[in-house]
Amino acid sequence: MNAWTRIYESKITTAAEAIKSIPDNANLFLTGNCSIPTALLDALVQRARAGDVAGLTIHQLLTLGDADYVSPDLAGKIKVNAMFIGPNVRQAVNDGRADFTPVFLSEIPGLFKQDIIPLDASLVHLSPPDEHGFCSYGVEVGVTKPAAGASRIIIAEVNERMPRTLGDSFIHVSKLTHVVPVDYPLIELAQGEPGELEKAIGAHVAEMIPDGATLQLGIGAIPDGVLYYLTDKRDLGIHTELFSDGVVDLVEMGVVTNERKTLHPGKIICGMILGSQRLYDFVHDNAMVEFHPQDYVNDPFIIAKNDSMVSINSAIEVDLTGQVCADSMGHRLYSGVGGQVDFVRGAARSKGGKPIIALPSTAKKGTISRIVPALKPGAGVVTSRNDVHYIVTEYGVADLYGKTIRQRVEALIGIAHPDFRADLRKQAAALHYI
Repeated sequence: MNAWTRIYESKITTAAEAIKSIPDNANLFLTGNCSIPTALLDALVQRARAGDVAGLTIHQLLTLGDADYVSPDLAGKIKVNAMFIGPNVRQAVNDGRADFTPVFLSEIPGLFKQDIIPLDASLVHLSPPDEHGFCSYGVEVGVTKPAAGASRIIIAEVNERMPRTLGDSFIHVSKLTHVVPVDYPLIELAQGEPGELEKAIGAHVAEMIPDGATLQLGIGAIPDGVLYYLTDKRDLGIHTELFSDGVVDLVEMGVVTNERKTLHPGKIICGMILGSQRLYDFVHDNAMVEFHPQDYVNDPFIIAKNDSMVSINSAIEVDLTGQVCADSMGHRLYSGVGGQVDFVRGAARSKGGKPIIALPSTAKKGTISRIVPALKPGAGVVTSRNDVHYIVTEYGVADLYGKTIRQRVEALIGIAHPDFRADLRKQAAALHYI
C-alpha cells in the first residue's frame, strides 16, 4: 500500500460527518457549473434546517440545478454571495436574500488568494486519485482550484464519474480534509439546436473568422449559431473560459486542430466545461485539452498572446454610443460580468484579433429593440464604449472602434431591427448625436 493510500483512506467519511467540520459564521466556497457536489450540499442544507449551523456565507459562481440553500427558511443560517448570477439564485439576489459581487472572472481567484474574501472551507468535486495520489478537479477547475488552495478546510466529493481532466487541474489527497466517496452522474447541460435567428447572427460572425484563428466562445444559442457555420474553416484553435459539445463536433471534423495557435499550440485551453456526458467523455484524460485557473485563462495579457484571437460574447442591450450591458435589466440583476471584458481586451490586443459582441436585434418577440438610445436606468455597463469593437445582430456588423458618436449611431441603426430604425434616428437627433 502506498503512503498516500493510507492518508486517503484515513480521510474517508460521510457527507453528514464532513459538513460538521464547518464552523458557524464561516466563509464557504461552493464549486459550481456542472460540478455541484450534491451529497455535500444536501447534507449542509439538512444541517442548517436542523438548526446546527448559523451565519454561513456561501461564495459561488454559476450553479446548476436546484438551490435549496437560498430558500427563505434558511435566512440567517445560510447566505449566498454570487459572483455570477444563475437562474436558481436570481430571485434571491433581487429580493435581497442573497448578495452579488461584480467582478471580472480573471480577478476572482485573486479575491481568495489575497484574503479579500477569506475562505474557511471549500466544497469541491473531484475525480478518483491516480497512482500518485492526485485527484483532478474535472469539469470545473477555473475558480475552484484557487479557492480550495486558499481554504483551511477542503471537503471533497470523489466521484467515479468525474472525468480526469489535464493541465493545472490537480490536487493531492494529502491536501484534503475530508473525502466523501460518491458515484452519480454529473449534471448535464443539453446543447440546443440554433434557430434561424441565431444562425443569421452566426453567419455574420463566421465571416469574420479567418482560418487559423483562436476562438473564445461560450455556450448558448448564439455560440451554437456561430459553430454551425465554421465547418469549412481550417486549423481553428480554442482559448476560452468554457466550452460545450459544439467544440467536440469541430474537433471530430478536423476544423479545430489548434495547430496554428501562437500560445499552447495543439492545445484547447479552458477553465471549465458545461455540456453532456459526451463532452465529459471527450475531455477525460485527453491530452488535447488543458484546464487552467481563470486568472491564467482569462488574463487579457495571456489572451493577447494568441494571434488572430476572436472573442464572441453576448449582451442584453447596447446603446447608440456603444455601451454594452450584459449583466442586468435596468436595476434588476440578471447574470454577471463573467469573462466578457477579459476577452474583449485580450482579443483587442491580439495581433489580428477581433472582439465581437453578438446579440439579437430585438427582445420579447420583437416588441423591444436591443439597440437603444440609452441604457435603462440602473443597467450595468459591462463593456465600455471605449473597449467595444464589433457589434453583430442578424442584420449585419457594426465596426465601432475608433469611430465618432455620429458614426457609431449610423452603424448601430444600420444593424437594428427595421421596425425601430426611424425611432432610433429620431431619438439620436434629440440627443444631438446626429
